[in-house]
Amino acid sequence: MSQLFHRSTNALARASLFGGILILGGLGYLGWVWAHSSYMTGEDIVLPQPVPFSHDHHTAGLGIDCRYCHSSVEESAFAGIPPTQTCMNCHNIMWERQDMLEPVREAWRTGEALRWNRVYDLPDYVYFDHSIHLIKGMGCEVCHGRVDRQPLIRQEASLQMKWCLECHKDPGRFIRPREEVFNFGYRPEGDASALAASLIEKYQVDPGTDCGVCHR
Repeated sequence: MSQLFHRSTNALARASLFGGILILGGLGYLGWVWAHSSYMTGEDIVLPQPVPFSHDHHTAGLGIDCRYCHSSVEESAFAGIPPTQTCMNCHNIMWERQDMLEPVREAWRTGEALRWNRVYDLPDYVYFDHSIHLIKGMGCEVCHGRVDRQPLIRQEASLQMKWCLECHKDPGRFIRPREEVFNFGYRPEGDASALAASLIEKYQVDPGTDCGVCHR
């Protein structure tokens, strides 16, 4: 019986098989890159805001403490968005005629809150408590980066579960004395490992990696 297919068909079949595997692998890699891109995570993205508020100017420039605006950060899960009154405490006497601050003045006149675009927006199925992280010696800088160097606030980290687990698995890399949690640029003096170990014991830090820690 004569051969139905030419010998070259074998080579074509092998090429199709390996080519298909390469294509699927490439698509998988592109999917991974897309899932970890700033387009998906929001990392390093500056969102438009009703007022171009500069953390750099207010913290590093004027020396205003984080807690002046984020007044509930030490006591509750939510750091808090400052009411218009907080802004007007200063801006009723300084920069009171600047056009860029007109939305603030309008909100003050009407009594309606400014509509800020939330930069750090976790999914609804993720529970995060600011207060417990501060109590355990985790500074603002750990999650928010050098806010004192950000003219316009941006999301510093990916906020993906892998990023959170890096700290939960090894909190000693990030822990600092409680009196330093609001200090940007803090660097431990002396033996950093020994200090971290002592703080972990002192603050009873054991974040755990069970799903129920964050997913409630």
